[in-house]
Amino acid sequence: MKERYQIDTEENKKFLEEVRNTLVNFGHRFPSPGGGSYYLGDDGTPWKDRDRETWITSRMAHVYSLASFLGHTGSEELIDAALKGLHGELHDAENGGWYAGLTADGEVLPTKQCYAHAFVILAASSGSLAGRPGAKELLEEALELYDLRFWNEEEGLSCDTWNTEFTEMDDYRGLNANMHTVEAFLAAADVTGQEKYRVRAGRIIAHVIGWASDNHWRIPEHFTKEWVADLECNKDKPDDPFKPYGATPGHGIEWSRLITQWALSTYKDDEKLAAPYIQAAENLFKQAVADAWNADGAPGIVYTTDWEGKPVVHDRMHWTLAEAINTSAVLYRVTQKPVYAEKYAEFMQYLDEKVLDHVNGSWFHQLDRHNDVIGTVWPGKSDLYHAVQATLIPYYAPDVSIAPAVKEDKK
Repeated sequence: MKERYQIDTEENKKFLEEVRNTLVNFGHRFPSPGGGSYYLGDDGTPWKDRDRETWITSRMAHVYSLASFLGHTGSEELIDAALKGLHGELHDAENGGWYAGLTADGEVLPTKQCYAHAFVILAASSGSLAGRPGAKELLEEALELYDLRFWNEEEGLSCDTWNTEFTEMDDYRGLNANMHTVEAFLAAADVTGQEKYRVRAGRIIAHVIGWASDNHWRIPEHFTKEWVADLECNKDKPDDPFKPYGATPGHGIEWSRLITQWALSTYKDDEKLAAPYIQAAENLFKQAVADAWNADGAPGIVYTTDWEGKPVVHDRMHWTLAEAINTSAVLYRVTQKPVYAEKYAEFMQYLDEKVLDHVNGSWFHQLDRHNDVIGTVWPGKSDLYHAVQATLIPYYAPDVSIAPAVKEDKK
């Protein structure tokens, strides 16, 4: 295995730096005149006929906050552009909160999404660390709104979707939005010092570990309003980008990292209390990798499996690889088990050989089972969030959210 793929080598650090620089250069053309993020095409050209969505705009604010800590030229202007969108065209001044997005013609996309609001919290947390005007106020508003509309203190979980006016709540409950809520809550706790958000993240995590351990460490994704797992959800649309049928191994891997971060940050001085959570994180990672990595005779992580671990959607999404890189590195840092360093190197090689676009930059967002580029679920290259984080998380403290970790390191 080449040294450029092996963790803690100078060659690997240089490789990730090169990948990161290409990524942040690739995304410069995302802002619309109103600040909402255009969806980027294969070469970074904005696809202006597509929706401008809040979750993508928030991710771009977060990414360029990270880039600003690393000294990337132009980052501050790009953060400010995205924050302009979150303060302006994507913000619902009448009903509160943030629209799902806008159409190319400026029409409001209906509903208010927990998923999008979690990313607003992440964007505002990172933007406030970057010292950008209005970011602190945005974070305060986003947390207040989230507390009011999405967090259920009795259940210790978040709901998923309201109508635009916040008068009707959808019956669907899901773990994707709750996963990014954990990420957002950990960031908010790290940035503001309000530990209640770390406590809330832990309550969500306790539910997830319980559901996963009862299901052979394959996480149920979809639930009724009573939080009863709906294991057959979307069986007729298995490749849905946000609600696919079956288990999503990439989410098992992502949860593994977030659980580890929460446990380390919560039980800093007590390894015994952290240990059961680290073990759960290892169980999730091992099961996901066993089910999905190289599962069909070709390298890559399949998008979904059934509840026995057999692939359903064989396509490879770029974000699953990014999370595999992150989590293998984090588990190696925490456990020092060689198997995680070995997996990290395998993922790095696959990134270089199949997923990196060495011509246009960024990462191919979707490959088929033969690792040919397709765009049935994710055409183009919508945003940089997963990919940029995968160039950073492997080399920063695993108990701190990535934005404060990078900023502290660069002081």
